[in-house]
Order: sequence, then structure tokens, then C-alpha cells
Amino acid sequence: MKKSFSRGNTSAFRKRETLFGAAALLAVGFDVFAPDAANADEGGIGFWLPGEFGSLAATQQVPGWSFGIVNIYESVSASGNVAAAREVTIGNLHPNVNANLNVSLSAKPDLVLVAPTYVFTTPVVGGQFAVSLAGAAGRSSGDLNGTLTLSALGTTATRQGEISDARYGFSDLYPQATLRWNSGVNNWMVYGMGDIPVGTYDSSRLANLGIGHGALDSGVGYTYFDPKTGYEFSAVTGLTYNLVNPATGYRNGIDWHVDWGASQFVTKTVQLGAVGYFYQQLAADRGAAAFLGENLSRVAGIGPQFGFLFSGQRAGMCG
Repeated sequence: MKKSFSRGNTSAFRKRETLFGAAALLAVGFDVFAPDAANADEGGIGFWLPGEFGSLAATQQVPGWSFGIVNIYESVSASGNVAAAREVTIGNLHPNVNANLNVSLSAKPDLVLVAPTYVFTTPVVGGQFAVSLAGAAGRSSGDLNGTLTLSALGTTATRQGEISDARYGFSDLYPQATLRWNSGVNNWMVYGMGDIPVGTYDSSRLANLGIGHGALDSGVGYTYFDPKTGYEFSAVTGLTYNLVNPATGYRNGIDWHVDWGASQFVTKTVQLGAVGYFYQQLAADRGAAAFLGENLSRVAGIGPQFGFLFSGQRAGMCG
């Protein structure tokens, strides 16, 4: 499971990067997926992590520097087309053959992410401007095992086995800029972020810490927050545009995502509520193996959340 963490005023920040990428939740909780959910994108790894934003996403932040550090240790798995896509990417499976797979993937990244952020005091077009740059370093490992049946040129072959890989390295860099406005209980935000593909990546390796290509994402957000009642609701939506992976010629489709959060402050510093997301790929990938079909992804999740604000943060949120 991918997770995010809070910084500054509990606006949800990004965490990168797991190997195969399932969906994320912005809190301690559980994921609920649609029965037909599937991860497309090359090898099941997309730039956007569902759950990037959550409660209080568009509220004002405390001006100045902040520095986020988080350990990313988790276990993720995938099967079906995601496993098949990884076979193609690492060169173990020709994209033009017919394949029937009973294959599973598993990955256990152990990374430390750092994210320095600066919030400007001087307004920009009447709003609060902030910039950040995130990156991670550590170890990623992966296993692929099962049975693969191939059909080509009138012949059929069955192969069974396991592939394991592990490596130390660093992730891509993830710059982000936000602009927030506040008017009473209403808060608005626009954001832009990207992927600078400088991380540890080799298309022939199973375990990678980078995704091998650049990406751009931008969107808008809104937060309703009444400090008198403690009620809060946030929603952020955006689109991801992916560049071609030069190592494989693969290009992920355009992705649309919505993240939301709703909570109630039960004390001045403690909030309880729920968070969720919906992720839909709008355009098919280019360069995918023919037997994978249209290769579109869709996923949704919902779960509980618990938040704690350190002393002085809530005043910053109210702008």
C-alpha cells in the first residue's frame, strides 16, 4: 500500500516510490477497490499516486521552511497484466506473442524520503505561493514467479520459474509548486508537479527506484474549513501527462484523478474522518504488448484517517 504523509499544516504530501504501485491512502486505514480495478501504465507503475492530497489540502500554510522526512517500508503485489507487462519490459517476453499467464509480482521497497518546502511570505497574485522538491533513497526488491504459457508460429511452450532482483539507489526528483487563496471558510488551490527522471532505473531490471520517463501533473483543489465547528472537506482533481520512456519506447496514457478528505476536529489538534480517491486513465498506453489489450487503468479507494496538528499549525491553516 502506498501512503502519504502530512507536512506544514497537514496538507498531504507525496511519497515516492514503490516498485509496482498499488493505490494509496492518506491515513492509517484500508483500501476498497472496484472489482474490475486494474493498474495499467508501464509495468503497473504510474507517476501519480492516488491519495496524494487529502484533508486540508487547499488551506494556508505556515510561511518559511519546512523539512519532511518519512521512511517508506511496505509490501505490494500485482498479477495478471501487470505481471505480463513486467515480463515484456525486462525482455523476458516478446510483445507480439500470445501469452496466458498465472504470474504474480511482489515488491518490498525500504526508502527514506526527504522533502524540503519553502512557503513564501509575499503574496503572488493574491495567493500564498510554495515550492518543494522531494526525493528518496534506499533499497527496492522484487520477485516475479508463476507459470507462463506462450503461443507463437503454431507452437506452444510453458515456462515456470522465478525472477528475483534487488538494488540500492535513489528515486526520481519530484518538484511541486502550489498557489493557495483563502476567504473565510473557503480555500482554493492550484498546483503543478513533475517527475525529473534521474533515479536508479534499468529497463532490463525487475527492481527500480525511478520510472524511466518524465511526467507533468497539474490541477485544482478546494477546502471548506470552519475552525469554529471543526468541520472540514477537501477535494483535489488533476491530469497527468506522461512523456515517452526512451529506454523502451513506451508512453503511458493521460490520467485523471480525484482525491478527497472529510474530517471533524474533536480537539484543537486532533481530527478524525475519512479519505478516498478515484483514478481513471483517459487515454490508452502506447507501446504496450498487443495481448494486453487497451491497457487502461481505473482504481478507487476509501478509508479512515487520523490527524494530529503540532502547536501553532492550526493558526497557519486559517490564513
